[in-house]
Amino acid sequence: MKNKKVLLMTLLIAVLLSSCMKNNAKDDLTLTTEYSNVELTTQAGSELNTEIQTKPENVTAPTASVLPAGSNSTVLGNGKTYTGKASLPLQSFKIKDPENTRGLSEKLNGYGFGVAKDGKANEISVNNQKYFESKNFNALCLDRKSTQKVLYLTFDCGYENGYTAKILDVLKEKKVTAAFFCTLPEVKENPEIIARMINEGHIVGNHSVNHPSFPEITRTKMAEEIKGMDDYLRTNFGYSEPYFRFPKGEYSDSALDLVGSLGYKCVFWSLAYSDWDLNNQKGADYAFDTVTARLHPGAVILLHAVSPDNANALARIIDYAEENGYTFKSLRDCP
Repeated sequence: MKNKKVLLMTLLIAVLLSSCMKNNAKDDLTLTTEYSNVELTTQAGSELNTEIQTKPENVTAPTASVLPAGSNSTVLGNGKTYTGKASLPLQSFKIKDPENTRGLSEKLNGYGFGVAKDGKANEISVNNQKYFESKNFNALCLDRKSTQKVLYLTFDCGYENGYTAKILDVLKEKKVTAAFFCTLPEVKENPEIIARMINEGHIVGNHSVNHPSFPEITRTKMAEEIKGMDDYLRTNFGYSEPYFRFPKGEYSDSALDLVGSLGYKCVFWSLAYSDWDLNNQKGADYAFDTVTARLHPGAVILLHAVSPDNANALARIIDYAEENGYTFKSLRDCP
């Protein structure tokens, strides 16, 4: 009889434990994505919360989930970083309205800026900036607020072919600060160049982990792409700044909203040319003539660091701009 009671108690405990495990399985939804030792985890249930914001009637307030701070980022060992700075703590990312319950447009927009001339921004760029401001998106393509002839110099960096160091030499000589938007592979493969950018006062902007088209992925995946890059910079370079550029320049209202909600400024441009095609380089004179002909107050200039033409023309471009009353500013100084 005693053995039967023990057996019954054992069975009862097993049933209770099984029930608890099933209930916990419903509450804890874990999403883990690994980017070469950068692990991102989203836990649903206990960390879900609701954000209240201005919304149309009869629309449910969007839910926010959380990408918590990770713990498995690659480290150099003994707290070392490529910059010599202390590693920064990783940050939790709150994903506002992960399912886009507000119905923000998810239409893929290819970014267009128009060709500026006669010292004036193209109307397309002007209207782009007006649209960003009207929707309260934290996005910049043209500085419409500064009263001075300011310029913001930015570079996209997807890979390294030997010209970035020369560009950095020119910027150092001319005392100009720029922003370099880099993907995670670029950062991992060229840590010394990235460390130099940071230590010389430039911005290393977030250009995502895998360079996907943001309108084609979920809002949660967008946050993972940004967080993976941010985690790596924090751990290995002791660095983080809230500037983001959409891969391929492709965006949507939903993507703009999501990136802004993470505290990032989306940086587009109002001046660029086809400098990225290495099979169609036309010489330093062409780069100089093209860029200087399109200068305008408040311009955000996009160049590609892989272009030999840009590297060879950059000093002349800076000199010409300054001789004509322009001042190069950091994105940090943009109002």
